[in-house]
Amino acid sequence: MASRATLRKNADSAPTDKTLVSRLGRDDWLDAAFRAAVEHGFDGVRVLTLADTLQVTRGSFYWHFKDHATLIEALVERWEARELEAHQRLEQAGSEDPAKALEIMLDQALAHGGDALDDMRFELALRALGRRDAHVAAVMRKMDALRIALFKRKFMPLVQDEKTAAELATLFYLSVVGSFHALIQPHMPSASKQFFLDIIAKYLVQKQRR
Repeated sequence: MASRATLRKNADSAPTDKTLVSRLGRDDWLDAAFRAAVEHGFDGVRVLTLADTLQVTRGSFYWHFKDHATLIEALVERWEARELEAHQRLEQAGSEDPAKALEIMLDQALAHGGDALDDMRFELALRALGRRDAHVAAVMRKMDALRIALFKRKFMPLVQDEKTAAELATLFYLSVVGSFHALIQPHMPSASKQFFLDIIAKYLVQKQRR
């Protein structure tokens, strides 16, 4: 049986909540909130639940955020910043063949981020949150408009008509978002992504070749 001195030494060396607080950064909370939104939607992003996940008290949360609303705002801002970076990469995706450039963009749109399925689930959770949060809805409208405008620019060399390019860009984007909904479903066959890529490219890109 351990002596009192040994027990006291072990207790002194064990990580305390203050130690964990000092180790936890703002991004640790945001990462945990991201994971909760992916798994349960934004109704699952609760401070007490996140604290339990991170194995600290709620007091740790207030080192980094004023309140729950501030956490959600920061999470949305981080997502928007990362999506703008992804948008820039799509903007630069190029090829001398405009149809090939669109196919490259399509592949990147369905697979951006470190974990594509989690990225898709998070974005769909954001869209659901936007139904009751005007700020989030505005962020999503902005991102949708940026993406569709980009796709329109990429279609222009193929169709050489503003109206047709705008219509194809909208259909192209709706197909991407629809693919998100399909790909996050449980037990979706591994070949599904390639199937979606192929049919979108076939009917919305390749048929525009002159």
